[in-house]
This record gives sequence, C-alpha cells and structure tokens, in this order.
Amino acid sequence: MMQPGRGSPARFEDPINTILRCVNKLYSMWLQATYPFAGSGRKLSIHYPCEMSRRVAHQIKLGNFVLIWKDTWLNIVPGPDNELKIIIDDNCVIGRRNSISAKNSIHIERDVILSSSVLIHDHAHAYEDINLPIRAQGVTPGGKIRIEQGCWIGNGSSIMCNGGELVIGRNSVIGADAVITKSVPPYSVVVGNPGRVVKHFDLNTQVWVEAPVRSMGAELPRHVPGKTDLVDPPHCAILRQEPEAHSRWSVDTKEATNG
Repeated sequence: MMQPGRGSPARFEDPINTILRCVNKLYSMWLQATYPFAGSGRKLSIHYPCEMSRRVAHQIKLGNFVLIWKDTWLNIVPGPDNELKIIIDDNCVIGRRNSISAKNSIHIERDVILSSSVLIHDHAHAYEDINLPIRAQGVTPGGKIRIEQGCWIGNGSSIMCNGGELVIGRNSVIGADAVITKSVPPYSVVVGNPGRVVKHFDLNTQVWVEAPVRSMGAELPRHVPGKTDLVDPPHCAILRQEPEAHSRWSVDTKEATNG
C-alpha cells in the first residue's frame, strides 16, 4: 500500500491526455487556417470545444501565447459595422466555461488570467416593453469593457457594462463570484455583489493596505514614476525567450484557472 506523502506510483501520464493535446493542437491550427480572424498570434491554443462563429471571426483579434480552455463562448452581437469587438492580447489565459459577448468592445489586455465560469458582457437583454417577451426585445445599447494588463478575474465572477466604459484597473484582483458593473481602480482587490474594493496598493507607501468599503468607479493614482513601472511576470519572460515553453505554461495555469 502506498504511504501518504510518498508520491504517485504511476510512471506515465494517461495516454489519453496525449491524444487530447493533439486534438487541441489540430483544432487550434484549423481555426487559425480557416477562420478570418482580424489577427491571431503565435502559439495560440484553443481547446476543443470552443464556440464561436466563423462569420464574425473578422471582429475578433487574438494575440501571441493566448490560451483558451474548453467550453468557452466568444460571441459577437450582430450589427451593421465590422469593427473589432473582442481583443485578447498576448499571454492571456481564458478559463473553462467563460462567456465573452461583445456588442461594442471588449478588450482584454496582456497577461490577464480569467478563471473558470467568468461572464463578460458589454450589453444586457432589454426588458422594458411588458407587451413583448424578453427574448423578442433584443439587447440594450451597452457600453465598452477594458480589462487592463495583469489582472486576475476569479471563478464565477461577472463583469457587465450597460453604458459608457467600464475599466478594470491594472493588476487588480476580482474575487470569486464578484459582480462588477462599475470601473475598478488599478491595484485593487474587489469582492462581493455588488463589487466593492476591500484592499488596494498605496503608491506612496508602496504597501498593500486594507481599505474601507470603497465606492466603485473611484480612481486611485495610476502611476508614480520609478515606482509602479511593472516588469513582465516570470512566465512572460520565459515565453518570449522559449516559445516552446507555452505548453509548460499551459499546464502550470491549469490549476491556477480553478482559483
């Protein structure tokens, strides 16, 4: 009998995992070759199944080293224009069962991690006409969403904008199951429904401080010269030096995206 702490007796991974990795690789190559994306970078990894329409792929742009886990939905609300609607920049991880639906614009900047079951919509269903079922009323005009560089979006959280621009500030953390409907200051930790800032990074003292409940949409200082210039996280530097390390980063983030 294996004693606790002695490690697994299995010498090899389940061969089915190798088959699934091959399927995902072929699926990613197929999408890049046949879908008219506005842009798709190097080492793009899209796990099967991922739902998106080829007819609107020209309104989606994907950067380098983007990892999209299975059961994610990338949706574009039909409209008269052909502008970019979904932009996912370099080194982003999109977790399992994410729903990203854009009517106007959703921009996820580089080095952002979305955990599992995250909802990001820049519009909502209209409901004001009581003489029509909601399904027949279409969607609201909505707004724009931008998630700035380096953010972590926790499991089951929802980010919804029904007007103007909603910005999740740089290097902010959105806690699990939080509901965000207003902008978040940079370097903040947000929890709850409705979302509220409970901790932020003080740029003057250079320490994280507990915060009283902070009204959403309030801005913190965004930059102190020489103090808040961020360097690439270690995994990003590795990816640029060793493109083949993308597969290792994908494995490393498998557990992270469950957070």
